[in-house]
Amino acid sequence: MPTNVEQLVLDGAERVLARAGRGRALDAGALAPRLRATVEKYLLRHSPEASAREVGEFLDALHADELLLVAACERGDEAAWNDLIGQYRATVLSAARASSAGEAEAEELADTVWAELYGLRARGDGSPAGKLAYYSGCGSLGGWLRAVVTQLAVDRHRRTSRLVQTEEASEFDRAAAESHGEDGWRASAPPDPESALAERDAASAVEEALARALGGLDAEDRLLVRLYYFDGLRLKEAGAVLGVHEATASRRLTRLHAEIRKRVEATLAHERKWTRDEIARTLAEAARAQTDADLRSMLAAEAVPTGETREELFE
Repeated sequence: MPTNVEQLVLDGAERVLARAGRGRALDAGALAPRLRATVEKYLLRHSPEASAREVGEFLDALHADELLLVAACERGDEAAWNDLIGQYRATVLSAARASSAGEAEAEELADTVWAELYGLRARGDGSPAGKLAYYSGCGSLGGWLRAVVTQLAVDRHRRTSRLVQTEEASEFDRAAAESHGEDGWRASAPPDPESALAERDAASAVEEALARALGGLDAEDRLLVRLYYFDGLRLKEAGAVLGVHEATASRRLTRLHAEIRKRVEATLAHERKWTRDEIARTLAEAARAQTDADLRSMLAAEAVPTGETREELFE
């Protein structure tokens, strides 16, 4: 890490202000802490030996106008908020429409996005704790906003698609009905109703544990998982949304795979009181039974080889 990183960041902040079309009443001192956090998170965290030149080039590649717009919004600048909404309302609504079943649903999602961006909770200093804090300036603000919409849409879908527990008798009746063919019992009968119910209960437990593991990730890690596994972006594309290199995105996904697996196992052990062998067997069965290739890879025992396409995982 450069010994004079503070000065490098301060100098970079001056250049960001000089490149921007509007300073929005910000100065280098006000901007430097945000840039320092960005440098540490996206450059020094993965390249701690980065040179002074690399730090300077990294700062000079940031989207100056968009970064200052967001920084001004976070400081409570109403004019900046009006500019943000005016410039990106169509972008947010378009992304919401792509993730919704109808216009009313899309408008509701878009409203939720703006609320999340502003922040309904407050930080310790009283400032809004909104999602704008996660914008780094490494990528375009429009692309980042579309990713935020996608993330919230997936969250909404998962909340409304939770498995609904039915009456036990109905489960037995359905399982029993599935065991019959038109001419009586099938030649190769499936598991008895009690076993079928137990299998569905186990699958439900795994799905719930997986959803909770994903929900417990940091917002940025959760977004990377969703972009790659659920939205079908390539590593290079997912990394670009987050402002990191493809190789960095690959390393983070490998780490996240292990972390998600560990959280799922801990949940099943604590809440279901399953043994280690029972957990391993159930997860293996869930992975084999899962028709969604992305979810299969997340349930796999080994870290997934993060190549260009998810199809390669199962060839």
